[in-house]
Amino acid sequence: MELYPAVIVHGLGDAVAALAQAEAEGAAVTLLSAPGAALYAGCGWWRALVEAARARHPNVPCVDILDCADATGQALAALRVGLPRLVLWPNAPGRDAVVAIAESMGGFVLAEAPVNPPVNFARVNRDAASISHVGPGEPDRGTGQPGPGKR
Repeated sequence: MELYPAVIVHGLGDAVAALAQAEAEGAAVTLLSAPGAALYAGCGWWRALVEAARARHPNVPCVDILDCADATGQALAALRVGLPRLVLWPNAPGRDAVVAIAESMGGFVLAEAPVNPPVNFARVNRDAASISHVGPGEPDRGTGQPGPGKR
């Protein structure tokens, strides 16, 4: 399984911006929910968000992944609504069953979020002309604070 460069998505605006940027660059993108988003936003929210964003940019190659943290029940709910690409921690009870179901649907279950490193829109200056990632030790253009791993 090969994943496209990942963008952490916190809302519809993030997903639309990521797809628009990918379209402008002729690139593909992975839309990755925020960590544990299935627990506080739900799989219905993620499905609707991805569908709405994809409707605006239907020709962009895209993979979407919902992060379920250790919530097996949320992962099963996601599978029920047709979301077969998930993050579910290795210690989650019943994880093997979730993996089997996802794979039977043509999807996959990751033990952790992709580490390529993803763009995190919560840390990107939305006034910037283009989207770029904030890597370890790099200053966040919006706050001037060090990037992840250097605080």
